[in-house]
Amino acid sequence: MTLLAGIIPAEHAAGHTLVLPSSDGPVAVSPMASAWFSDVAWLREPSRTSGARKMTGARFRGIQQTEAVTPGVMRLGEEHIATGPFVVEGDQLAEIPVKAAKAEAYVLARSDGLRDVRAAAPTSYDDRDGIARSFPQALPQGEELRVIQWAVAAARKTGGVLLGDGHRPMVPDPSASVNLGLYSAHPLAPGDVLPMLRAFIATAEIGADESAADGSPHYRLVGPTAYDGSIVVDVERVDRVPRALGALDWRAYGPFAYRLSWVPADPYELELEQPSGLHVIARARMRSSIARLAVTLQSRIAGVVVDDGGFVATVEELEARNDPQGSSGSGRVWV
Repeated sequence: MTLLAGIIPAEHAAGHTLVLPSSDGPVAVSPMASAWFSDVAWLREPSRTSGARKMTGARFRGIQQTEAVTPGVMRLGEEHIATGPFVVEGDQLAEIPVKAAKAEAYVLARSDGLRDVRAAAPTSYDDRDGIARSFPQALPQGEELRVIQWAVAAARKTGGVLLGDGHRPMVPDPSASVNLGLYSAHPLAPGDVLPMLRAFIATAEIGADESAADGSPHYRLVGPTAYDGSIVVDVERVDRVPRALGALDWRAYGPFAYRLSWVPADPYELELEQPSGLHVIARARMRSSIARLAVTLQSRIAGVVVDDGGFVATVEELEARNDPQGSSGSGRVWV
């Protein structure tokens, strides 16, 4: 059964439907798309008009402000388009697992109106995004798969949901986003970064240290713990930066990448849509520590932080990852 049938027009019912919370205002979907695709443009921009309607009934008096939205069409890569937004609110939100008072939906489909050709049925259903589970008969491939992966990443960042083929919910856990990358114009030596890591894991050490051919630093720091796995910091000069940085002034970032990663006790659980409780507890602590380490680094050398979904992460987003309960209230991981 197609979900949101009263919201999504029948001609779009078979498309993948990306639903993003919009309680704080319209969703900036175009910048998120530009973080993954080079050919993003509005073929027809959506329009919004505000108005007022009289509230009726025994319990209601006065005027309520309303907004009417005419959906637009956005080019999404070489073969696909996103049509929307379609406003989802009230009882309509009860159909989907989105924790918001209001949301906006975008339908993702081929620009030529045809169906994507899919591969064989999946041989395994253990994937973090729930894609194999959602397409048990035939897996998306090529450009369609990339569109779905982008939509899942966008849903994870915002607390949204993707409805595969309009009715198979993929609800990525925002707290599963742990790893971060800081791109700065300033290189730091291992001895400068190691004390920052040791503020969270006292046993952290230099795992590798070698200079690149151009003399720039290239090293790895490893912070092992007894229960939560390890935080790994890889630092090097890179030739390419994430696409999301292309929309920023080049002076805001630089070619030196500081990649902050979590290696859990059982790395296989990173690929599971529903990992164990112990993994989730360790992940919460490490997520907080990595976010605070990124903020510490950024306060020292500036630069721009990119999350593991390929999107720019603001300081406010990073600070929101510091959940006292998730980090056991200590701000440090177990060593």
